[in-house]
Amino acid sequence: MKDKTQQVNERFSQVNCAQTVFSLHAKELGINEELALKISSGFGGGMACAETCGAVTGAYMVIGTKHGHASHNAEAKAATKAKIKQFNEKFKAQHGSLICKHLTGFDISTPEGAEAAAEQNVFSKKCPEFIKTACKILAVDF
Repeated sequence: MKDKTQQVNERFSQVNCAQTVFSLHAKELGINEELALKISSGFGGGMACAETCGAVTGAYMVIGTKHGHASHNAEAKAATKAKIKQFNEKFKAQHGSLICKHLTGFDISTPEGAEAAAEQNVFSKKCPEFIKTACKILAVDF
């Protein structure tokens, strides 16, 4: 079976960055892939405003599903936050930011920015690398 990074290009050609990360982990999380795609559908493109990268928010969904808390337990909340911070540090160490418009160099939430990013092949050159990084971090640390 292919590891998740080998599946990124094919999956990302069909769905957004957050959907790619979260759906590639659906089976191991015990959730239906279609449900994972629906849950993560609004998080691509930095939540449609070029803010937190979809690969990052997809990873947060994986971390939350695996290690999250469903109560007001302070210790459980702290543990989840610590895992998110650990992921953030590792992702930023690789790419310098968590923010879509900083990572891509374009504000893809605007028609002009999305068009310019497409002309520069950002979605095929840069974005798959962010998704692969998220998957690699999740595979090693989570």
